Amino acid sequence: MHILAGEFFGNPWWLWSVAVGVGVGVAVVLALLKSILARKVAKYDDVTAPSWFRGAVDLVRRTRRFFFIVVGLYAASLVVSLPPAWERAFTSLVLVAFLLQVAFWGSGAISFWLARYARRKMEEEDAATATTIRALGFFANVVLWVIIVLVALDNMGIRVTSMIAGLGLGGVAIALAVQNILRDLFASLSIVLDQPFVLGDFIIVGEHLGTVERIGLKTTRVRSLSGEQLVFANDDLLNSRIRNFKRMFRRRIVFSIGVTYQTPYEKLKSIPGMIREIVEQQDNTEFDRAHFAEYGDFSLRFEVVYNVLVPDFAVYRDIQQAVNLELYRRFAQEGIEFAYPTQTVFLERPEPAAG
Repeated sequence: MHILAGEFFGNPWWLWSVAVGVGVGVAVVLALLKSILARKVAKYDDVTAPSWFRGAVDLVRRTRRFFFIVVGLYAASLVVSLPPAWERAFTSLVLVAFLLQVAFWGSGAISFWLARYARRKMEEEDAATATTIRALGFFANVVLWVIIVLVALDNMGIRVTSMIAGLGLGGVAIALAVQNILRDLFASLSIVLDQPFVLGDFIIVGEHLGTVERIGLKTTRVRSLSGEQLVFANDDLLNSRIRNFKRMFRRRIVFSIGVTYQTPYEKLKSIPGMIREIVEQQDNTEFDRAHFAEYGDFSLRFEVVYNVLVPDFAVYRDIQQAVNLELYRRFAQEGIEFAYPTQTVFLERPEPAAG
């Protein structure tokens, strides 16, 4: 570096003043354009606006201030003459800033498109595809940022291949240190690809049950029937026995009733046919069987099996209620008594002793 009278790096001071003005002016103009565009588009309803318009607005909002500053510095450097080393430094700085801004734009575009696609799939009740899309969005962003960083390092003169080879041993050490996180991460990928459950499914894990709200990289969130949120580590979840009621196509219902031992034979014999008639009267049912199953401690037990042809739990409970009420009415009409725990005590008076 050398300073001559009235000059700096071979450029007169007035030229440096012009360069500073150009740099500041470019940065300010770009920032003002972003601000004006943001205010203009704020008047539009995001719901009614076309998807391409909302995507463009999102990209404008994701433009960072550092990008304006670097562009301003580069514009200022074009006004003056700089040493070759400084020119290369400015060029590399602009390239890195541009690549970073491209990464922000690309990440925003990926997130916007995936959110729009997942929302459409949820509206079509395709929760499986929506779950896959949301999870793959993270991996797409990781790939994007890795590519951007590698390109930036390569353009800065850093030998990327040598650096990757040198980081091999360090990568093994890091992997061992974060193995629990990696297990959950790969478990998340397994859940997304294998799809034992998806968003909106009602599952039971051990003694816990609820609706799947979110499948994250480390945990899965389930909303229980009582209202609280249950959080499961993905690795623990895959190692558990999961019962997915959303995948149920029909319900097999088994229940039993008991009548008293005093029930006459003919009425006892008519009970299976009576139960069959009652079940078949209900909508969305398929009768299987009804049998006099066993002699209980205090009742004659009948076992009933039928299928509800829809998986909805509320529908099943409505049908079972209707069956129970009709059984009660028919038994009362036929004079058949339901059994309940009773004991019969036999008293024997001993004969008086002869004498």
